[in-house]
Amino acid sequence: MTSPFDTPAPDAASDSAPGSVPGSVPAPVSAADGAPAPADRDARPQYVLPLLVRLEKATPPGRTDALETSARAVLTLLSDSRVTDADGEWAERVEAWEDARIRKVVRRARGGEWRRAGELPGITVSGREAEVRVFPPVPLDGWPKDLAKLQVSGTDLEETAEVGAPEPGLPVLWLNPELEMSAGKTMAQTGHAAQLAWWRLDEAQRKEWAEAGFALAVRTAPAEAWEALVASGLPLVRDAGFTEIAPGSCTVIADHPALRGTAEV
Repeated sequence: MTSPFDTPAPDAASDSAPGSVPGSVPAPVSAADGAPAPADRDARPQYVLPLLVRLEKATPPGRTDALETSARAVLTLLSDSRVTDADGEWAERVEAWEDARIRKVVRRARGGEWRRAGELPGITVSGREAEVRVFPPVPLDGWPKDLAKLQVSGTDLEETAEVGAPEPGLPVLWLNPELEMSAGKTMAQTGHAAQLAWWRLDEAQRKEWAEAGFALAVRTAPAEAWEALVASGLPLVRDAGFTEIAPGSCTVIADHPALRGTAEV
């Protein structure tokens, strides 16, 4: 089965070139029993999920904190009643976004740009230092003016604190140790991975994760463990290769404890 993540966006601005789940693992679907064929998805109205990271010159967030906050922002939107309720004000747009090619684009803002963006409908999620605002999907060619003018490139971050081992039992989004990606692109990829994990969880598992504030960690996988993770059956993002890295590159694996029962890790 082909995943809705597996074909690239045609717009060069999309740092979130999509991916897919591998091998024998069923691809995630947004509707009940089947995803539409790739050609059908391409023919449908195309949407993109905007993510905005606050990047003040004097106080940029740490890289790992930004990656984790981006993933949590995606999950926060997916679990919001404005999305999950049948008559939710964002439900129709999210459904249209998931039924077409699923795209995420990360932009950056500071000062007045950030304040103006905060006046648009969306959700701001805070980490230890990072702030990421996620907006309901917008048409691919219909970005709000205050978002469309913001920069995509140049979103690069350094660590501001030591990054230790993840806490036991915490969901971990494992980054491919052989790839180098900008912080902006990696934020989109961790958002993809979190979404894949969300699709694989049942309602009780989703509720438990939400009640924990979508606690998770993003870490670079040990080189010696990556091959086994790829073969494990855990949700895996494959990049389309339109920006930064080669097509088909495996970027992130979502290692949620609730999914380990059907995966070999």
